[in-house]
Amino acid sequence: MGAKVTIKDVAELAGVSKSTVSRYLNHGYISVEKQKKVREAIEKTGFKSNFFAKRLKTQESKLIGVVLPRMDSVTVGKLLSGINRIFDPAGYQGILLVSHLSQEKEIENIENLQQQGVDGILVDSVGLTPRHIEMAKNTPVPIIYTGQWDPSVPSIKIDDWAAGRMVGAYLRQMGHVHAVFAGVTETDKAVGIDRKQGFIEAFCEGRPEAKVDFVQTGFDFLSAYNKGAEILQMAPTVVVGATDNISLGVLRYLHERGIKVPEQISVVGFGGYDVGAVVYPALTTVAFDYELLGMKAAQYLLDLLAGRDVEENLTLPLFFVERESVRNLTKEYENKAPSSYRGLA
Repeated sequence: MGAKVTIKDVAELAGVSKSTVSRYLNHGYISVEKQKKVREAIEKTGFKSNFFAKRLKTQESKLIGVVLPRMDSVTVGKLLSGINRIFDPAGYQGILLVSHLSQEKEIENIENLQQQGVDGILVDSVGLTPRHIEMAKNTPVPIIYTGQWDPSVPSIKIDDWAAGRMVGAYLRQMGHVHAVFAGVTETDKAVGIDRKQGFIEAFCEGRPEAKVDFVQTGFDFLSAYNKGAEILQMAPTVVVGATDNISLGVLRYLHERGIKVPEQISVVGFGGYDVGAVVYPALTTVAFDYELLGMKAAQYLLDLLAGRDVEENLTLPLFFVERESVRNLTKEYENKAPSSYRGLA
């Protein structure tokens, strides 16, 4: 059949669709079983020697797929800034797709990018599933995940457990015994499990009287604001938002009801957003260098593409930023219980 063999011929012989053959030629994801069928069909028909197929196999697109959980996020903006600082000088352009905080959409976006023939894919993931792991292992297109971590695939993230411990140890030192952790679903392992668990461990360590209640919220300001009444019913001395955005939603709720922070209740966050420094009171937080995360992730992917050894030191710095939103309950003149705010919600 020689050079006249078409993708349709290969697809019919392999018993698969033309799009499956196209994905195979573009290094996209298809199952191991279908890979074998397509490979055998190509060998039988001689399609592998076809000039067009060779070009597809060897040509660099200089395109990198980037999958983001959302666009309306301070952290995503900084992450993209870091990514571009590495990709731009290397001559790569990004194709951006948004998952809208959905694991299913995230996987769909990865598959779409594979079909478009990108050289590599960087995913700021909302949560790694077995499907995510399978895709990273079984495709010739390198995939690196940020925001989540798994030892079996290329991934890089902030040490959320250590960040949680920072906040827990600080509030323990400040004399707080009852906290509410306002966090997200455990589908997001990094923020929903690691960060929360680190906080609980450090806050309660050696203190049987210490108590942490949990209120589930979303990542957005409004969903945290709407949980304000539920949080106040638990009567904590401090609210810990899993992100600064969550904490800012709580701060707004308290402000509208005349509840003073930190005199009546303290608030802490995670992230180090710039807005946390200008609200009143300024928000105590753990600052993360999201731009550096983007730079390291992008360099990691370029190293994989070039077949270079990957940098082993992927540690990212954490900075504790003490501001005005936490009351020190150990001070003698503040040793009284916080003023009641019950009934104000």
